[in-house]
Amino acid sequence: MKDFTYSYPTHVYFGKGALANALKAELPAGAKKVLLAYGGGSTKKNGIYQEITGLLHDLGKEVVEFTGIMANPTYQKVQEGAKLAKENAVDYILAVGGGSVIDCCKIVAAQALTANNEADIQPWLQELGLL
Repeated sequence: MKDFTYSYPTHVYFGKGALANALKAELPAGAKKVLLAYGGGSTKKNGIYQEITGLLHDLGKEVVEFTGIMANPTYQKVQEGAKLAKENAVDYILAVGGGSVIDCCKIVAAQALTANNEADIQPWLQELGLL
């Protein structure tokens, strides 16, 4: 292996307006359609859903919703998200929630970039012990 340096800086936004500042800074200008992924009840109850969708619309983004992501999401749920992403030609995925939502979206993103055949990613998931 050749020597190399890898750097992956992380930005953390704090304070009033942090969400708006983060979205403005982190959403690519070319992203037109955003897949907004979340679990369910608490996202709407705590007001974050309204805040995020409002900000996305203010930024000129079209929002496609992927809801109902449960703890330890199933392969079928991941496929649902990937299908939604492909059918709507989303170019950005925003995961709102905890580890299950975030992990689900990682696989949704990978699957959405494969050919239309879900088998393209299945061997990789099996190798990782996820199926």
